Amino acid sequence: MDVYVPGPRAMEGTNPVNKKLVAALSGGAALVLALTGCGGGDEDKKVDDWAKSVCDEVQPQLKKIQGANTAIQGAADEQDSKKLQQTDSKAFQEISESYGALAKAVNKAGPPPVDNGDKTQQQAVRELNATSGAYTKLKTSVDKLDTSDKSKFAQGLKGVADDLDKLSKSGDQALQKLQEGKVGSAMAKQSGCQKPKTTGGATAQS
Repeated sequence: MDVYVPGPRAMEGTNPVNKKLVAALSGGAALVLALTGCGGGDEDKKVDDWAKSVCDEVQPQLKKIQGANTAIQGAADEQDSKKLQQTDSKAFQEISESYGALAKAVNKAGPPPVDNGDKTQQQAVRELNATSGAYTKLKTSVDKLDTSDKSKFAQGLKGVADDLDKLSKSGDQALQKLQEGKVGSAMAKQSGCQKPKTTGGATAQS
C-alpha cells in the first residue's frame, strides 16, 4: 500500500498525509489485537478464570478502538481540515480511553496465577496506561493544528502521523509477555479476547 508520499508534494494537501495516519493507526491497533494468539492445550482452571475476568472487559474496548480506527479510515479522503481535525481528535480520545480501561481491567483481575505473574501484570498495566497517555498527547497535538492553512495543517498532521507510527512500533513487550505460555493460551480461547470480525487487520493463526 503506497501511503508514504515522498518529497515536498506530500505537504501540499492533507489527503496523502492522512492516509499515512490511517496506516500508522492500523499498526497501533495491533498492540491490543495481538491478544488473539494461538490457543490450545488443557489449561489450569485458575488461569482460565483469570483470562475470562480480563477478556470480558476487553471486547468492548476492542470494538471501541476498532470504531475509532474505522472513523479515521473513513476520513482518509476528507479535504476539509476542520472536519478531519475533529474526526482524528475524537478517535484519539476514544482510543486513549480504551487503553485506560484495559489497564483497569488487567489491574482489577490481579496477577495471573503463573510464575512471575505479579511482575507481568504490573508491566502490562503500566504499558497500557502509558499507551493511553500517548494517545491523549496525540489528541492534544491534533487539537493544536492550524486548520486555516492547509499547508501548515498537512505539515502538522505529518508530525502526528510520525509520532503515531513510532507508537505503533514500540512499547508492546509487556503485552506480549502477558500473552505468553498458559496465560496467552487461556486468553486466546476466550471470546472476549477475540479480535472483532469487521477489521482490516490480520488474525493470528495457530
